[in-house]
Amino acid sequence: MRSIPDILKDSKTIAVVGLSNRPERASHAVAAYLQQQGYRILGVNPAYAGQQILGQPVYATLAQAAAALDGPIDIVDCFRSADAMVPLAREAIDVGARCLWMQLGVVNQEAADLAAAAGLDVVMDRCMKIEHAHSGGKA
Repeated sequence: MRSIPDILKDSKTIAVVGLSNRPERASHAVAAYLQQQGYRILGVNPAYAGQQILGQPVYATLAQAAAALDGPIDIVDCFRSADAMVPLAREAIDVGARCLWMQLGVVNQEAADLAAAAGLDVVMDRCMKIEHAHSGGKA
């Protein structure tokens, strides 16, 4: 598996599954921060499908977000419960994502194993992403 700095250095587009329109929610705060760092954010949340969050359209499914893109989804960043991770891992594989990033404390080993077996990088620690971004990309 690649290191976290390498994963982020090579990434351009991050699909945030479970993106909220409420700035106080972790999904919104992380997405806003990463957008400020130059990443393209794709919102995926059926509750907000057709709306815009952070100036970008929100899609009902990861497949719809991928279909609307003119390039690859690099990271599928999951703000969902552990029991939702296996279907998300399958969707991430289907859309050709490079990395499945589960939120800190919400890890599903079956999803991690599925994604890893399909060749995706698997990351289970959100704090590392934020620390890397704050460090300016230094390992």
